[in-house]
Amino acid sequence: ETHRFTMGIDIKHKHKKLHKRTEPTSEDPYIRLLVKLYRFLARRTDSKFNQVVLKRLFMARTKRPPLSLSKLARHMRGQETKIAVVVGTVTDDVRIHKVPKITLCALRVTEGARARIIKAGGSIITFDQLALRAPKGQGTVLLQGSRTAREAFSHFGPAPGTPGSSAKPYVRSKGRKFERARGRRKSTGFKV
Repeated sequence: ETHRFTMGIDIKHKHKKLHKRTEPTSEDPYIRLLVKLYRFLARRTDSKFNQVVLKRLFMARTKRPPLSLSKLARHMRGQETKIAVVVGTVTDDVRIHKVPKITLCALRVTEGARARIIKAGGSIITFDQLALRAPKGQGTVLLQGSRTAREAFSHFGPAPGTPGSSAKPYVRSKGRKFERARGRRKSTGFKV
């Protein structure tokens, strides 16, 4: 009796990578302890807040951009009784003169921002204190800084000079002698 075999299809597995962090790359023991705490809360509560906080604790630093005091104040306008939660750094902003009285929970608060919040009668708490105060994230406002504000983002997109592109070119210096001729002036070839 002869056996007949059909050829199987070889699936390309190289594209099947799931780029999803399951733990932080940081070796910081305090971050690791927070992950332990929020992993428990995300598992044992039905709160989406805890799942989001846990996911953000895993994130790379570029995905946790800083939030300025002025942006924080703007977002908290009208909800001063709630706790502002930032999984990242809160930085000082000299452009804001009057800091409102707010309760803030953040991974890190710069010295200047900390002094101004406390001077305004506000308070700063840590994530373990937040877990006791709001285990399901009730009465909180979850905020994050702008991810595209990084200088590197201005270079992304279609190549500079191509139609419809607003990407910033990588130029050594912004002066008269640098990349100011062909493609930049009508008199020299063309102008984009």
